[in-house]
Amino acid sequence: MFLLSKKPKTVQKIVDINIHWSGDDPFTFVSHHHDEYPKGNAQMAPPLEMIRGRNLGRDYQERYGFRMYHGRVVPGFPMHAHWGYETISIAEKGFVDHFDTEKNYGRYGNGDIQWTLASSRYEHCEMYPLLDQENNNPVHITQIMVNIPIDRKNKGIQVNNTWSESVPVIEKDGVTVTLYCGEYCGKSLYSPNEGSWAKAENSVRIMKVIMQPGSVFELDKLDGDIGRNLYYLSGKTIDLDGTQVKPNLRFKMKPNTDLRVVNGEEESEIWILEGKPIGEKQAAFGPVILEDLDTVRKSMDEIRINEFQEWPWKIMDVTNPIEMGRELHRPDGSVERP
Repeated sequence: MFLLSKKPKTVQKIVDINIHWSGDDPFTFVSHHHDEYPKGNAQMAPPLEMIRGRNLGRDYQERYGFRMYHGRVVPGFPMHAHWGYETISIAEKGFVDHFDTEKNYGRYGNGDIQWTLASSRYEHCEMYPLLDQENNNPVHITQIMVNIPIDRKNKGIQVNNTWSESVPVIEKDGVTVTLYCGEYCGKSLYSPNEGSWAKAENSVRIMKVIMQPGSVFELDKLDGDIGRNLYYLSGKTIDLDGTQVKPNLRFKMKPNTDLRVVNGEEESEIWILEGKPIGEKQAAFGPVILEDLDTVRKSMDEIRINEFQEWPWKIMDVTNPIEMGRELHRPDGSVERP
């Protein structure tokens, strides 16, 4: 639990964070996975001695510097459902092998973004292949779930990639900002999916900020009801609007206030999530966010009945050949590459 002598005057709420982050409307949930996987074997997996004794299928305990998550051979997340929101998957380091019920498949990583708008029932798998057989395989994956309004749900599926070569990076005075969504310093990037809430008109902004010792990062106040959260991930301390704070905390900022961060003696990493709230009462359970609990219950039943029958791949934890590059294969046979 966080302990501060005083709360920064511009902060409304402080919450502890780990690999899962809470968020505010329109952000529903964030998974932040940092794993230092060893060199891969012929199956693109960790050696047997490093996975023996784990709760395979649900391994969230870090051992030897990594977790297997729901994977039993290759780490990651075999077939699972999404329904009623968009997932922004940012592969900062390492690679993700992706297969889905729309018959899209491919591999992305090392700074690429995948935007998956699952307004309707959708299943996919996301595995973390260990491609390097000579060196360690660090995998840093951040997944941000952004809700959509009720009238945009059950309108189909869209999956698109933004390759790292098109992701804006702004460096100035010891601060490096990677802009995953929004506008900053004349650069912009938004979801390519029609119906997404992560658009300019909703002031959605997602930034990773790396600060060198003594550097300063500032943002002007936001208009109206646009929310802002700061996630302090790593470093020693930062000065947040005049108060010294330590890492592993989420700071919900008060509305209509400027933001000023002064870094301490070590490099720090912070993330900024901003956006206009959707402002609708919705219900959520497991992988489903829809208009009410009755609809959610019926949707969960539909997932249980249909997900295995409709999965078009031979296995639930399918991966690509080790030699595949960064590619997105479409059902019509077309291939997208950087």
